[in-house]
Amino acid sequence: MPLSKTFNDPVRIPENNDWVIFILIGCIFLYIFMMNVIEREANLKDFLFQKYFDSSNNLPNWIITSVVFVFVMSALISQYVPVIPRLITENQIFGYHLNKFGYTLAVVSLFYFARTSLSFLFYHSIGDGKKWNIFYFTSTKMQFVISILLMMLCIGHYYYPVEKNKMFEIYVVSFSLVFIFKVLFYMFHKNNILPQKWYYKFLYICTLQIAPLLMLWKLLFF
Repeated sequence: MPLSKTFNDPVRIPENNDWVIFILIGCIFLYIFMMNVIEREANLKDFLFQKYFDSSNNLPNWIITSVVFVFVMSALISQYVPVIPRLITENQIFGYHLNKFGYTLAVVSLFYFARTSLSFLFYHSIGDGKKWNIFYFTSTKMQFVISILLMMLCIGHYYYPVEKNKMFEIYVVSFSLVFIFKVLFYMFHKNNILPQKWYYKFLYICTLQIAPLLMLWKLLFF
């Protein structure tokens, strides 16, 4: 899709965006719960720089950061989705169908679940099942940082005057740079979270990082 695509930018009325605040408050509450209960009142520095073998409760931390990431990402990009597919609008339940946020949340959740499931199967199929735990432990830290940035972007997007067309271009470039950084981060991380053999690394990056993002783009913006 060309970056010059135009979007309708209606007058912003903050009272109509209360749903965004509800989402952000819920996400912040989940992070407070994670840091104070699951991580036993750990500070931010200890959480981000803790080592795998010194960590505990990695699975609930990963689940919470994943849920927060999916919700704030969906809240941010849903307003840039041009149309909801006719298949969704024509199949209503009790006279209702998904709005742009609901459709984006469903697609992003499906994308995230599918990629996670395939990654789990990939690691176990090549005999690196033990490395999967280290992989999602490491990705939890990155998701946490990115989700905090997305929360700030949501506030700026919904409650401050921004030019939507220009911001979309900025988001595309920024997300592309973040994706490249994430791939390099995974490749050169000291925990060696990717498979050792180079062709398995190449296979993972192409089939479980690049291909799912292209499919997500197609579902949301075409």
